[in-house]
Amino acid sequence: MRTLIVHAHPEPKSLNSSLKDLAVSTLETAGHEVQVSDLYAMNWKAVVDAADYGPDASRPLKVALDSGRAFDAGTLTPDVRGEQEKLLWADTIIFQFPLWWYSMPAILKGWVDRVFTYHFAYGVGEHSDTRYGDRFGEGTLAGRRALLSVTTGGPESHYAARGINGPIDDLLFPIHHGILYYPGIEVLPPFVLHSTDRMTAEDYTDVAKAWEHRLLTLESTEPIAFRQQNFGDYEIPSLHLKEGLEPAGRGGFGLHVRG
Repeated sequence: MRTLIVHAHPEPKSLNSSLKDLAVSTLETAGHEVQVSDLYAMNWKAVVDAADYGPDASRPLKVALDSGRAFDAGTLTPDVRGEQEKLLWADTIIFQFPLWWYSMPAILKGWVDRVFTYHFAYGVGEHSDTRYGDRFGEGTLAGRRALLSVTTGGPESHYAARGINGPIDDLLFPIHHGILYYPGIEVLPPFVLHSTDRMTAEDYTDVAKAWEHRLLTLESTEPIAFRQQNFGDYEIPSLHLKEGLEPAGRGGFGLHVRG
């Protein structure tokens, strides 16, 4: 298995960094190939601008179209091309980050904004009366798997169905479904650690064992059963879920998960 770890935490001695390091050692010891994109250590540029597209940038800037032209022409900046090559190399992508303000750190969102360009992560495939592009289960990155390894400061009860922060699955849905599943990546259930600001050294021993177990069972873990766009569950072109397919008692984001 070839694994890319995309890591987003500014402190090398943080819990997130420890989990990243443990993932590298565990997977390599098991015989897997690993690459790491440590975004803070790389001083990753987090903002999209015309410099990303070189001579293919238009005026005024049109981010989607310009990124697609630059991708097709091979003129994206070397840092972006390098990350795209890592994604194509990988079988599995692990994203290691703290949940900040209900989402990923800005530097990681900037990685997505710059790396998931038009014609690479979106805007691919047939657009017609029966298909709306290759996405949500299909696309350039189909055949790969991804896992979010996420830490939160608050306790698990705050992220439960009746918790004040909302269910963790709902908070992660835009990443799981809208960023990862969109270009075809299968998404594994997340590894979430709560109350990490209060974690002790003794707690970490148990956490490390649980993380190692998740890492060593990645290939046998069933992905979240998101519905594929072009396989009959949605009306085209409205992309509304067909009547009668909604699971009993489930609404909202849960409609888009089978079973």
